[in-house]
This record gives sequence, C-alpha cells and structure tokens, in this order.
Amino acid sequence: MDETLPTATVRARVTVPLRFPDGYVTTARVHTFHGLVDGREHLAFGLGEHVDADPPLVRPHSECLTGDVFGSQRCDCGPQLREAVERIAEAGGYLLYLRQEGRGIGLYAKLDAYALQDDGLDTYEANLALGRGADERDYTVAAQMLGALGVDRVALLSNNPDKAAQLERLGVTVADRVSTGVHLSPANAGYLAAKVTRADHALDLPFVP
Repeated sequence: MDETLPTATVRARVTVPLRFPDGYVTTARVHTFHGLVDGREHLAFGLGEHVDADPPLVRPHSECLTGDVFGSQRCDCGPQLREAVERIAEAGGYLLYLRQEGRGIGLYAKLDAYALQDDGLDTYEANLALGRGADERDYTVAAQMLGALGVDRVALLSNNPDKAAQLERLGVTVADRVSTGVHLSPANAGYLAAKVTRADHALDLPFVP
C-alpha cells in the first residue's frame, strides 16, 4: 500500500448469516476497523470459501438506504448489492460497504436532489445545483480497509472508472476490472444514462450511443 496512507487495523470480526428477500442465503465474516480517516463505521464483508484468492473479487459499494433497504427503483444500487454478494461469495473476496450516501452528499441532500431530478435535472446536475460536487465519494477508506485485510491487489467488481483510478492512486493494484450487470427499469433509465454520459460508467444501454 501507499506509504503515505494512514494505517487502519481490524477492530473486530463477526460471522453473520445473510438472507436476501429473493431467498438467497450466504454467510459473511464482517470486519470493523480502527483508524479510518473519516471516522465513519464502514464494514468489510468477507464472502466465499476462497476469501484469500489472488486477487480477491472486491466491490466498494456506497451505502444507499433507499435502494439497498427499501428497494427504490430510482437507482440500481439494491440490485447491484444483491448481485455483488452472490458473485463475491462464488469467487471469494470482499464487499466493502462504505457509508457515503448519495455519492457522498448524505441522505437528506440526496432526497433534495431527487426533487430537482423530478424537475428535469439529471443526477449529477442535481448535486451541482445543490452546491455539492457531482460525485464526492472518496475511496481512501476503502484502500485503508484493504490494507488492514492484507489485500494490495484486487479484481474490482465495478462499472465506475473513478473507483479504479482512486484505488490505483492509493496504492491498490487493480489487476482486473469486472463489470456488474445492467439493472435497467423504466424508473432508473435516465439515472443509468447519466452514469454513462457523465461519468463513463461501463454500462451497455440500448438507448445510449
């Protein structure tokens, strides 16, 4: 890892059985940490029998209360989380659950951004209209967590090139990039299109040239 990156350590590990609404079940080894630079309670879920795979399959997943918990159709976060858990459990690796709601702007601001999207702005324009960054997420804590877990190279499960770029700058070798599925619905079509056109996400959408 990068020598300038503050060192984090594993605080505790606990085994948690998981069950998703569609009936999928697996078991995770959940890690908490000391020394994360933003002081938030981020989690690493170790999944699969081969968690020490070289490289492990890793997804940094930003918290989305509306999508992950309540099944909001305005985004693809819930389906991506569900997909990631199963794929990582099959391959061996970690899901890093990062407490940076709304691309880092927080839950209330994200809902304010939804109101602006209802008036015609896309998801990135709405954040900017609120005086925030289009995407304020910082993956320093993800790199710290991987360092604490003894991981310095990963197969990155993500369509977002910024995740790969930030991790590489922070000293994590992205040995492979693995795309997630496309979780398209009538309610999130504009949201996904903005991901492609505004942030170069690797999504194969039929209506985006």
